[in-house]
Amino acid sequence: MTQLPKIATRWRWLLTISIGGAAWALCPGDLAANARPLAGVFAAVIAGLIVQPAPGGLVVFLGVVAATVTGALAPKSALAGYGDPTVWLVLAACLMARAMTHTGLGRRLAFWFIRVLGRRTLGLGYALVATDVVLAAAIPSNGARAGGVLFPIVKSIAEAYDSHPGPTARRLGAFLVVMVYQCEVIACAMFLTGQASNVLIARLAKTAAGVDLTYGGWFVGGLLPALVSLALVPPLLYRLFPPEITQTPDAPRLAQSELDRLGPLSSAEQVLAGVFALVIALWLTPAIPGVAGMLRAVGLEGLLNYAVVALIGVGALLLTGVLTWEDVTGERFAWDVFLWYGGLVRLAEALGETGLTERFAQVVAGQAAGWAWPVAGLVLVAAYFYAHYAFASITAHATAMYVPFLVVMTAAGAPPLLSAFGLAYASNLCAGLTHYGTTPAPIYFAAGYVTQRAWWRLGLAASLVNLVIWLTIGGLWWRWLGYW
Repeated sequence: MTQLPKIATRWRWLLTISIGGAAWALCPGDLAANARPLAGVFAAVIAGLIVQPAPGGLVVFLGVVAATVTGALAPKSALAGYGDPTVWLVLAACLMARAMTHTGLGRRLAFWFIRVLGRRTLGLGYALVATDVVLAAAIPSNGARAGGVLFPIVKSIAEAYDSHPGPTARRLGAFLVVMVYQCEVIACAMFLTGQASNVLIARLAKTAAGVDLTYGGWFVGGLLPALVSLALVPPLLYRLFPPEITQTPDAPRLAQSELDRLGPLSSAEQVLAGVFALVIALWLTPAIPGVAGMLRAVGLEGLLNYAVVALIGVGALLLTGVLTWEDVTGERFAWDVFLWYGGLVRLAEALGETGLTERFAQVVAGQAAGWAWPVAGLVLVAAYFYAHYAFASITAHATAMYVPFLVVMTAAGAPPLLSAFGLAYASNLCAGLTHYGTTPAPIYFAAGYVTQRAWWRLGLAASLVNLVIWLTIGGLWWRWLGYW
């Protein structure tokens, strides 16, 4: 007989359901008929993603079921999120991440960078960060990148220099762990594919404010502030949390020995590199003047759709044998993301359709009456950023708070595109605050090289630098680009 859930799990379920009930009771009664049950379901789903009584995919699945049972959504409407092209974009990109891991191309790329940059400790860290940035251009699984590809390399290099958790942690391993993770969140912010929730954020921005956060627009907007952050945050960490070993002359030799062991670039890696470059190039084409019109003229308009391009990439990998159908059906992470992402997309959209989000924005905006929009915008972005202390995932944070804050900022007079991008970038950068901020955080923290106190102290310091950079240099850059 199956055992009853543990007490901790039971109280988490109780808290989740209680929050949903409270949202149902507090929802104004003069909104759409389905607003009250949908508010209860949505609040319970967000609470479940935070307190985690069960895996996120299961929480969202139960939320979709509850929405149909309570009459908040018709079955066809509740399941519509799984037909959304952006959901398939994330699924396809996660499958490409599997190919990157299985072929070993990600590890090879990391060792290439280490061979060139790894003679000094700071350069070694930058080699690992450069790998992450390149992979983030098309791999939305930050867990696969930072956890699956980079973390084993970080650990093996630290151990090669006799740096282990405990008394020798500060020799090398502690610094590399902190630097790679803090730069990981910058890589997440740099691309629409930086992590899985970014595509969800783009969809929320379209629904709430009618603005398109395209792949090219996201990358160009984040490029300059990201490069400045990557230039300043690692030296700051180096100063605040210096490693005992500052020179790593053996790292390039270790990297070369790994490359020798991997052998020449395999045919599968060559195909994957070609597909990787093709997909990124096609994602950038809508931003090139005249290209969109040309593709429409020759009947290839489908290439302007990000999801179609991603599916073409997966199809090419399947046809060439780089991926097998067993790889596709066995990729648990990709299908888990598909399940929770599709459900969240539809629940968030439906909640906005009830008018509840707009009502919230009106109330909050009224409190900021008389404020100049730049002041209101700065306060709201900072509040949104540091609210991440209460969240264990970017997804839960963005789903709960992105739309309300975006609507409030635009209601206060802030330009919609500037507001959408500002909150989108903040959604990623704030994950550096804690040791549970996003998927790779627990992996790196659990290695035991860095104490919680040090992690939070360094995360706060990095957050202040990132906020200043992205709100000043970033704001001027977005002005020059015409985003506001």
